[in-house]
Amino acid sequence: MADTFSDASRELFAKKVFAHLATLEADGSPNVTPVWCRLDGDDIVINTALGRAKAKNLANDARVAISLTDPDNPYAVIAIRGTVVGFTTEGADDVIDQLAKKYMDVDTYPLRKEGEVRVTVRIRPDRISQQLA
Repeated sequence: MADTFSDASRELFAKKVFAHLATLEADGSPNVTPVWCRLDGDDIVINTALGRAKAKNLANDARVAISLTDPDNPYAVIAIRGTVVGFTTEGADDVIDQLAKKYMDVDTYPLRKEGEVRVTVRIRPDRISQQLA
């Protein structure tokens, strides 16, 4: 059975905190990228563009690790090991706009590139470690 997030963990996810997402390259080496994120129930939702390294890695290997550090208390951290359970372009433009509202306070994501295809990734936590004061 997968772990679930505490109320304190959910409060951290509600902040404008960047998550650091670790994926695995084809050769097994790690790739770590800061990402915007939000919770949907107990799933972590991120958004990226097809063709990027993290999108390729996530499509090829569903195992991930994620960490978040509270910007107001660097000793309050969450570390997650999880599995990609959703990978879709459907509705992905809306999701990046929602994340842009959270992180940039704008209604529409302003950094889109021409021809870019957005993808929403849903990650289910398998293991959650937290140190929240």
